[in-house]
Amino acid sequence: MFINHCDRGCVKPTVEAVRHVASAGALIFEADSIGGEAYYRYDAPVSFGPFRPTVGISFDTLGDVWVGIGAVNEFRTSHGPGYAELSFIPGWWMRSADGPVLGYPLEFRSGIEAGFYRESGARIGVSLDHRSNGELSYPVPNPGLETVMVRVGR
Repeated sequence: MFINHCDRGCVKPTVEAVRHVASAGALIFEADSIGGEAYYRYDAPVSFGPFRPTVGISFDTLGDVWVGIGAVNEFRTSHGPGYAELSFIPGWWMRSADGPVLGYPLEFRSGIEAGFYRESGARIGVSLDHRSNGELSYPVPNPGLETVMVRVGR
């Protein structure tokens, strides 16, 4: 943050273009693919230093729903269309009767994404998201849940 953002104020608000992000991919629980997931994220039109507020919602083929609010941090290549992004989004897990038991309804979704921007401004990437409750469910096990996705943003 110091290197890239403190020349204009470390967490000074900066106007950004709204970004809509859609993704779909495989849902992985305890090393087994158990279904698919569709995920939508809305990145706010402002950032605070490297942190951009975001809200997201996902639905999986088992009937589970996750809703969260958090932040993303994008890193761009100095020359060229490449980018990488980290995210941390605490959210509420609504398990269906067929969904995996994660141990607690509060699930933190953290992710890493890499991809490239097209000339149109759209971006395409691949991502890995992990959901965990950070042992809030102790002594109930906290197995976590992963999603590997293809992601498109505009």
